[in-house]
Amino acid sequence: MVRWFFHSTIVFLLFVGYYAESQRKAPFVPTWTVDEQRYVLRSADGYEVSLGPSLLDSTSVVSRHKTAYQRELDELLKRQEENDYYLSVHRVHEEGYNVVMKQQENVKQLIAKHRLLLSMLDTLDASSSTVALLRLTTSRRISAPSVFLVTNGGNWQYGHYTKRMKEGRGVMLRNEESPLLGRWEGDTLISGTFTTSTSHYHGQLSSVGAPQGHGQLMTGERTDYEGHFSGGLQDGFGVSFSGEQLRAGEWRYGRFLGERMEYTSERIYGIDISKYQHGKGRRYYPIHWNKLRITYLGRTGNKGVKGTANYPVSFIYIKSTEGTTIRNKYYLADYRQARRYGFRCGAYHFFSTKTSGEKQATFFLKQTRFAKGDLPPVLDVEPSDRQIIAMGGIDVLWREVLAWMHKVEKSTHTIPVLYISQNFVNKYLRQRPDIKRKYHVWIARYGEYKPDVRLAYWQLCSDGRVEGIQGDVDINVFNGYGDQFEEFMQKESIQ
Repeated sequence: MVRWFFHSTIVFLLFVGYYAESQRKAPFVPTWTVDEQRYVLRSADGYEVSLGPSLLDSTSVVSRHKTAYQRELDELLKRQEENDYYLSVHRVHEEGYNVVMKQQENVKQLIAKHRLLLSMLDTLDASSSTVALLRLTTSRRISAPSVFLVTNGGNWQYGHYTKRMKEGRGVMLRNEESPLLGRWEGDTLISGTFTTSTSHYHGQLSSVGAPQGHGQLMTGERTDYEGHFSGGLQDGFGVSFSGEQLRAGEWRYGRFLGERMEYTSERIYGIDISKYQHGKGRRYYPIHWNKLRITYLGRTGNKGVKGTANYPVSFIYIKSTEGTTIRNKYYLADYRQARRYGFRCGAYHFFSTKTSGEKQATFFLKQTRFAKGDLPPVLDVEPSDRQIIAMGGIDVLWREVLAWMHKVEKSTHTIPVLYISQNFVNKYLRQRPDIKRKYHVWIARYGEYKPDVRLAYWQLCSDGRVEGIQGDVDINVFNGYGDQFEEFMQKESIQ
């Protein structure tokens, strides 16, 4: 009897926790009826739930539940990590921040619950032949609030068929679909809840019962998407929590487009330069280091500017080398001037598919200056598909890229940054999660939307304008704000 009471109490508490969460407006008040050996839960709006014991084989039950809960816990931990990263590089005023923060609080509660569950299951005596579980039955009191049943041309309420205007809560029966519990105002369906074979929807609805407006798609206790719907599909701003990746931004017809960044003076902007910023041919243009200000974010980037673009340059990357023979003849002079005027600067190497990564790293290290506080070195990888094939395929490319990264890291005691395009990310980076985990990424994506990947920098245009520099300039933005940039420099800069 003691063991049965202990086991049943565990399951009972878990059930109460879950059910009370899903029925916040109608909390259950539990009572214990000893003579009948069953729990009775009564809610304020008229529901009764009875729970009685049943006996099942403990070994299979415990093992099965431990496996399931551990799998769910692993998924929750990944989601927590994604949420933490999103919150660390966004501010409260940004669209999506509050949604992610709310979901993060829910995820933390679920993690604690799953850890408690696993701990409880570990304490169960696996050698026991039986374990007490609970059998759930539900009933509805007569005093419960009445709802109407929507039918073609009218609705049923209080046992009578009527064609009067639908108002309040009702149930809509849909052909070959699950019933919809909704709320009507002025004979129009406003919001409601329904369940499909894979998910649960709660939110605003169109007159025919399709998601329209703000809503949530859920699987179990976890929200997979929260945001705007149109015609039953994600459309507008929304936050997706499905899979291992958090996606916050604009959706269109159920497809994720990306996060549209708002450019303000709070952002951390930078530029990258090479010999081309000094002119072409015999014409030479100096850089006026004391005048550097970003005044134009390119044709696509400028759409998101709040007010007039006039931003300070917070960091500068300068091309140093390419392959094993090409040097930027302006590198050393530009590096010295940038440091003299107080700019945080670093160097990058343009990767060649024709020579080994180790030899290229040796050339880069020999030609480049590294001082304490400098930005981490960067490897610029921009091969065409034809060049990748010519060098032996993507595995050979990764081998040589990693050879460069390892040698430079060993020499500078700093983990380099990998510069790649969005197209390269889509085709090749997703196949190498180990590289994504270890290295910061600098993405070149010229468009309205932020790259759909964790990154350090985003090169948002190649046709920007900077006062003090002649011609077009690559404009970059750090993925975060001032405090995150300072933290990044403390951890990742040359020591």
